[in-house]
Formats: sequence, C-alpha cells, structure tokens
Amino acid sequence: MADDDTTSGGSGSDGLIRWFEDLDSGDTPQVGGKNSSLGEMIQNLAAEGIRVPGGFATTAAMYRGFVAENDLDSCIAQHIEKLHDGAELASVGSAIREEFLRSEFPERAATAITDAYHELATRLELDDPSVAVRSSATAEDLPEASFAGQQESFLNIAGDGPLVDACRRCYASLFTDRAINYREEKGFDHREVALSVGVQQMVRSDLASAGVMFTIDTDSGFPDTVLIDASWGLGESVVSGQVDPDEYLVFKPMLGDEGVNPVISKKRGGKESKIVYSDSNDPDADPTITQETSDQEQEQYVLTDEEIRRLGGWGAVIEEHYGTAMDIEWAKDGELDELFIVQARPETVQAHKSTTTLTSYSLNERGEQLTSGLAIADAIATGTVCRLMSAAEIDQFQDGAVLVTHATDPDWEPVMQRAAAIVTDQGGRTSHAAIVSRELGVAAVIGCGNATEVLSDGDEVTVSCAEGNEGHVYAGILDYDEREIDLGEIADTDTDVMVNVANPGAAFRWWRLPTDGVGLARMEFIINNHIQVHPMALVRFDELDDGDEKQRIAELVRGYANPTEFFVERLAYGIARIAAASWPDPVVVRLSDFKTNEYAGLLGGARFEPSEQNPMLGWRGASRYYHEDYREGFELECAALRRVRDEMGFTNVIVMVPFCRTPQEADRVLETMADNGLLRGVNGLEIYVMAEIPSNIVLAEDFAARFDGFSIGSNDLTQLTLGVDRDSQMLAQLFDERNPAVIRSITRLIEAAHARGRKVGFCGQRPSDDPDFVGLLVSAGIDSISVSPDTFLQVKEHVASAES
Repeated sequence: MADDDTTSGGSGSDGLIRWFEDLDSGDTPQVGGKNSSLGEMIQNLAAEGIRVPGGFATTAAMYRGFVAENDLDSCIAQHIEKLHDGAELASVGSAIREEFLRSEFPERAATAITDAYHELATRLELDDPSVAVRSSATAEDLPEASFAGQQESFLNIAGDGPLVDACRRCYASLFTDRAINYREEKGFDHREVALSVGVQQMVRSDLASAGVMFTIDTDSGFPDTVLIDASWGLGESVVSGQVDPDEYLVFKPMLGDEGVNPVISKKRGGKESKIVYSDSNDPDADPTITQETSDQEQEQYVLTDEEIRRLGGWGAVIEEHYGTAMDIEWAKDGELDELFIVQARPETVQAHKSTTTLTSYSLNERGEQLTSGLAIADAIATGTVCRLMSAAEIDQFQDGAVLVTHATDPDWEPVMQRAAAIVTDQGGRTSHAAIVSRELGVAAVIGCGNATEVLSDGDEVTVSCAEGNEGHVYAGILDYDEREIDLGEIADTDTDVMVNVANPGAAFRWWRLPTDGVGLARMEFIINNHIQVHPMALVRFDELDDGDEKQRIAELVRGYANPTEFFVERLAYGIARIAAASWPDPVVVRLSDFKTNEYAGLLGGARFEPSEQNPMLGWRGASRYYHEDYREGFELECAALRRVRDEMGFTNVIVMVPFCRTPQEADRVLETMADNGLLRGVNGLEIYVMAEIPSNIVLAEDFAARFDGFSIGSNDLTQLTLGVDRDSQMLAQLFDERNPAVIRSITRLIEAAHARGRKVGFCGQRPSDDPDFVGLLVSAGIDSISVSPDTFLQVKEHVASAES
C-alpha cells in the first residue's frame, strides 16, 4: 500500500495507522480502550460542543509486527516462565523491557508513524507540532478491568526521531512491573494483550491548567455529582498525586436549569508545583519539568464557575453517551483559552458496587490524632506503620502493614495490594493513590502533608475513613465495628424516618439508605469544623487587634474577596452538600445554636461574647439573630441560605429556628430573616421552629400560626420540663424523656400542630435506643422521626413494628 494511504482518513499502511475520527468503541481490539474512546467522542459528541484534540493511533497489528520482527514473543514467554518459577518481578520486567528498547521498528511501521505525524502537522499548520504519546492496551479500560496508569505516556514530544522512540518506549511499558503484576492478577495472557499508541495534538495546558473528573462521587458512589480536580500546568501532576489540587463538585440534576448554579462545592488546593514544557535544546533532556507555583497561583481557584459548569456538563453528556460512570481527563489550552477532553474511560469501582447492601464502619473509641487528610474507601483499618520513601524500597514492605509514603505512582501497585491501609503526604481524590486504593477497597488517607514526618516505622495505628470526607490516623489499635446493611430488608412506613446530618463530608456516605430526607442538619457543626471563625470577627476583621488570632484568620480567608465571603461560601457549600445528598426530599437546616461559651471558643470569638453563669439558658438561638451584637453575623447565615436556595436551586432546604422563647420573639426573628431575603412562602420557603421550651408547648397554637412545622428537641425539652441539668451525672437518674410530663407535652404539641395543619418531627437519640419510645411517638401521631444514619435501619424497623 502506498505511503499516502496513511493520510487518507482510513486504515493507513495496511492497517498500521487509524485516525481518531474514524474510530469508535467497536475498535478496541485494534487500538485499545483509550484510543477507541477518543474516536467515539470525536464522532458522536462534537455536536454537543465537546472538544477532543485530534490525532492518530497505531494499531495492534503494528505492535504484533514489531514483536514478530524482533522475535520478542519467545523472549516474553521465557521470562514470564521464570516469574512463575519464582524469579523476582523486578528482574523479569526489566529484562523484557530491555529487549523492547533495543529492538527496531520495521521500516514500514516507522514510515507509517512519521508520515501520519507529517499529515497531523499539515492539519494543524505547524512544523514539528508537540504531541502527547499515550499507551492504549487492547485489554485495558474495560468496565471490568482498569487500573490507573498501567502503561506509560510521554508528553511534549516533537520531531520524527523522538516520536518513534516514544512509541518504542510505550511498547516497552506494556511490561512494567505493575503491568505484569496487574495482568497476572486479572488472568490476562501476556502474549495475547497488544498495545496501541495514541499520538494526539498536545493541548498547551502547561500555559493554563489540567486535571481529572469523575461523573460519580468516587468515595460513596453517589451518582448525582461530577467531581473535578484541577491544578496548574500539565495534568500529570494531578494524576500522579504530586500536588493537592482544587476540588469542585457539580450537581448533575441542576445542570441546564435556568438561573441556577449547579456548582455545590469548591475547595482550594495547595497547588505548590506544576509540570510545564522544558525549554532545553538538549535532545536527551526530559521534555517536561516541574517548577514551583507563585503565591498568586496557589491562592486563586484554577477554574471559573463557568468553566466548572462546562466541564460538569460535558461529563454528564459523556456519561449519558456511554451509559456508565466515567473517569475523564481534561486540559485547558493556554494559547487558545479553550477546554478539551483528552481521555475518557469507564469508572470501575463505585459504578459496579451493589446498590442493595451497605457496609457501615464506626469507631468505638478514640486515640491521639496523629495526622489527617482526604478519606478514601469509607473503611477502617489497623496495623503497623511501614514508611517507605521511594518505590525502590518496596521489598522492605511486610504484608498487612500500613504503607506511609510521600505519594504513589503505578510502580507502587504490587505493594499497595498487600497493605492494610495507605497514608500519603500528597495527592487529591483523583490521584493515583486514591484511585488504586478505591479499586483495592483499602482505607487510605491522602494528602496529609506531614504523614512521613509524624508516623514512624513500627508505630501501631488506626486509619479511619469512616468519619466523612476527612480521614484520620490515630495512635494505637482502636476497637471498631463493621456492619453489613441489607437495604432490601427495610420496610415501608407511613411515618417518615429521616436522618440527622452534621458533617457535610459524610452526607453522600448514606445516599443509598431509603430515608425520607434530613430531619436535622446542624449549622453550628459546619461553622465549628469548616469555618472555625466567629462570624463577627469576619464582619469586623479590620477592628481586631493584631496578634496570633488575627494572623490565623487572615490565613484562612486568604484568596477570598473579603473575610465575610469566606464565611458565606464555606457555609453555603456545606449546606449544599447535605441538600444534594437528599434531593428532592426535605432537608431541615437549623440556624446556629451555639451557646456563648462555645461561640467564644471560635477564632476571634472571645471579644464578641459575654461571660454567662448559665450559657444553656442564656444568649442562644433566636435571641441572637435580631440582637445588635450579633445581627450582622446572622446576616451571613441568611446570605448562605439564600445562596443555597435561590442561586444553587436547593428549594428542598427548610430553615429551622432554635430556642425561640415567645411568639413575639418569633415575630422579630421572622422579620429579620425577611429583611435578609428569607421570606416565608417566597420560592417555597418553609420555616420550622424547634419545640424544646415549655412555652413552645403551652403556646403551640401561637407558634403554629407563625411557623410551618415543629421539630421536638427532646434533650432541652426534658431538661426544662423536669428542671434537670442534662449534663449532670448526679441527676442522671431523673433525666427521662419518657417521664409523663414530657410525653404529655409531646402529645399536646402534636394535637395542636395538627389542628393547624402543621407537621411535627422528632430528632434525638432516644428512638435509637428505645423501641418502646418509638411506639409512644407513633401512637401520638408524630409525622417524622430523625435519627443518626448508623441507627436508621433499626429505628425504621421499630417504626414499622409500631405501625403494624
């Protein structure tokens, strides 16, 4: 066949070259999963506005010709046999790769590659354009088999000679140690797998940014979000875990809704370095280098909201086209100022987990917290630390130890499979360590920053990834429970059974539970754990005395337009995660209910809080919201709620007022909320009140005239009805929610509320511990019971039993 056949748009040089635009998913046997997927998107998704850089692929036929011409088949067989006879994986892999690297391309194959490269240059109107040279094995990226980065890719390759050499190195990478080990584990015949090389126009993300996105929550399997990781420079820094990237969440059900911003979370990463093109003229030099980022780059978000929305929309379109959750790499060209999709493959962990069972882990005790990072795999593990500083040391690893290292790449995979847990200094949710840990089902805490400094060889530790988005490493071997929940056994009930959620990071963890929504989301948890600063210290930041606290606050708000935006954004994103996890079911968000001593414990809080003899009965709840000393702080709470409901579109959020003592106080709070854009009834806004003070019961009709519903706070109601300090050990035997006075108050409230068409819920621990108490609530006509997620199943059973 003539050389010009390589540029004809079909199968060139007797089937050795295929252009991406002529490929689709059916071509995986010829060009592997990555390359066939690129062609599939170019053919079918360009009309949706999705940009994929053009290029071509070498075929499996070219690889097999290379192997035959250099008699590599017998070489592979001989060395793999040594592996089965007990030889070291490293020596077997090295020997095979050396044979590949000293082999030459048949002239016809080398000519096919360079001719296609010249055609690509003509199409791009460039001389010697830079290209990405990516490996695409014919057995990879299948829904049932995919590890991260099994073979090599080479970036910023230009010129005939470097391109042919990069293709040869891709072939050799089919026999890296991790690739050999992977195929052994998966049962693939090494000689049956072939390799295609994708040669793709290089997106100049070295001048902008790149990253990874998943069309499913990678830790919980929650299907309604797109997770996007982003950093400056080439995407390899994100995939390899060299940087802590920005992390964005897009809520898929809101995509395309007019006037709604579906970006429900943004977290700024450290982004301390980036990978860019090398400007060296040395042909033997690495074509890319790593350099430090500027302070400005570290402080700002990589992507705008518009770019996040566009990528999220593309992710949803790609997922819909393929009919499964997807793992996608994207890049932004700094010269063209345009986004591109450079790879897409099926997500292979969460998309194939059972939706009928749920494994729940919970710690039974706490130890000293040694370090924290991103929680991966929703599990708990214990073991002895084995700290390794490079993959060259993996022969020192003991099975069942806790692997501690800076970051992992594919060379670490053989040892990662033997670890009880994995802890790294660097990396984000889409880094190599995170992806592989999920596939292995191994608990991992990623991006701690200081793990290799604070954890030493031989330390006994507990690695907990069962406490939300943040994972923790505790000193010692701690006791924990592991429980399998069969979701098919959960009965239907007329009484709504909801969950209490405090930590936004844990909200997605329970999405499979058939709850009726969230009965209590505590705003103060988000403030305490995700904001940490007293709102008035942000409102009056310039008035703070210079000192350690002001410096710490300044560090937290670095990169924000102003200190108050830090509060509003963090609080809004926290509420939005909880609302998204239950959409479209109701989510009751309680306004802040710190006591003055708790507020004083926040950064900058001491100067804004009075000293009270009895904070439990002091300046808390509703009394703060209209008071001149906190009103400006409350405005920030309202701004966050308005952003969640009106801008993000989560109209399932119900706002609840705590510790409201009188109907007159209720009027003042409602007026203040209306002044801040939260007017009852507008945009479907419902406002509930906590029923936790005897006056809420005695004047139930008056409160029902002002609010849309009630939620019984049994701890405070019992405390104030019986006059018993709920925290007093000496009086513990008198504190009883089943006391007739408390039960009659609950019954009286339900009757009065129902007479006015108002719902009444119950949120508290007692139903989790006492089936008879559940029976009392159901008999009284309670509309909903809200409990902690880990007790949902048993309470649901108790409710079903009481109703029957």
